[in-house]
Amino acid sequence: MSISKKICPVPFDQQPLNEYFALKSSWFFSWSTLALDKYIIKLLTIFMLIYITCIPLLSYIGSKTYSIWELLILNILIVNTIFLLVFIRLYLGWSYVIKRLISATIFYEESGWYDGQLWVKSPEFLIKDRLIGFYEVTPFLLRAKYGILTSVILIFFEKAVYSLLLR
Repeated sequence: MSISKKICPVPFDQQPLNEYFALKSSWFFSWSTLALDKYIIKLLTIFMLIYITCIPLLSYIGSKTYSIWELLILNILIVNTIFLLVFIRLYLGWSYVIKRLISATIFYEESGWYDGQLWVKSPEFLIKDRLIGFYEVTPFLLRAKYGILTSVILIFFEKAVYSLLLR
């Protein structure tokens, strides 16, 4: 989707639409664009892989001082903390792209020598970018927000359960 320099002086990699396509096709961000059922299956698969991977580590570290239930809850707490960090990264990536898509002006650097310039989008670019931002990127951003919210709620719940187990 190359645009001529006369129409858009922004370098190819810094054009908001190209940033969106690059993010959408990247390995890390692409799984957040899956259909809801595939997305949930992917999350559960990743959760189980991390959970199973952390079991030997936690059992080695705390086998003498913790009960099996405390280790399992602690493992879930660690996995949810990892998920929280993943969802925060997803949110930051998608929010950066939607901000650039919705904005009427684009800040860019042509040579990389911190000589930033602003380009005011034409009405055609602005309409196209805003449509893509509102209807394509917003659902991914909401998924990341719901993931952050769910992770935070689960972390507090697991912390409460873990505190009850220590009594």
